[in-house]
Amino acid sequence: MSSSYSPHDTGPLAEKRQRLTELLRSYGSVVVGYSGGVDSVFLARLAVDVLGPTNVLAATGKSDSLASWMEDTAHRVARLFGIPWLEIRTDEMADPRYAANPSNRCYFCKSELWDKLHAVAEARGLRVVVDGANADDVGDYRPGARAATERDVRSPLQEVGLTKVEIRAWSRELGLPTWDQPAAPCLASRIPYGLPVTPERLRQIERAEIALMELGFREFRVRHHDTLARLEIHPAELARVADVRERIHAAVTAAGFERVSLDLQGYRRGALNEGLTAGLVQIGGGA
Repeated sequence: MSSSYSPHDTGPLAEKRQRLTELLRSYGSVVVGYSGGVDSVFLARLAVDVLGPTNVLAATGKSDSLASWMEDTAHRVARLFGIPWLEIRTDEMADPRYAANPSNRCYFCKSELWDKLHAVAEARGLRVVVDGANADDVGDYRPGARAATERDVRSPLQEVGLTKVEIRAWSRELGLPTWDQPAAPCLASRIPYGLPVTPERLRQIERAEIALMELGFREFRVRHHDTLARLEIHPAELARVADVRERIHAAVTAAGFERVSLDLQGYRRGALNEGLTAGLVQIGGGA
């Protein structure tokens, strides 16, 4: 199934599709920052269709903050759709600025990732490094985006104005299994700013979230507050909590938490940034 623009397409979305196809062609060859999420999977799939597999490399940064299920998805989809894939180790945990978990933590993580991917691109003769940022990301607090801008990483989905809803719809047309996948940022995003990021805390979060998945929950976060796990579960799924309350408690405490609480507001995007003020401590230049 072709994923690029067809001259028979009409309307605003067709214009975006045409612009995206033309933009990718103008790059010639790309390294895609490939997390296994909806946007990067879509972008990698489209890039292969437009540029051919010899001109595309989907690269996944492997670190303690990458959830195992995202790594598995990245590998599985790449294999299924013939997307050339590389996993490369990133070492953001060795950077004390990242580990301190300031509000601009993502800047240091993305700086590490894009530096590594630029080196890969240069070594393999690929011209442009791209990410999966989309039009909905504009205006969000995203210090990682500054790291991308500083390193000339292009965001083609954002540049043509594709929204998450449009990307999901196009992904569904292509038969991508990620089309309705819940958003899944790195595990460090579950740790409130100021509480240091450690491998053990990341493992606790991962174990707890795997347990919730096994209980049938689909869209949620396990927020790490030292000895307390605060569960954010999508409002549509909150009613199920009472039925499996004891199993949730047992699974989350087995992951290493002493106490478990339920956020009655439920899961919502950007909860980590709630109450974020200009005065919150940042480290270094990644504002």
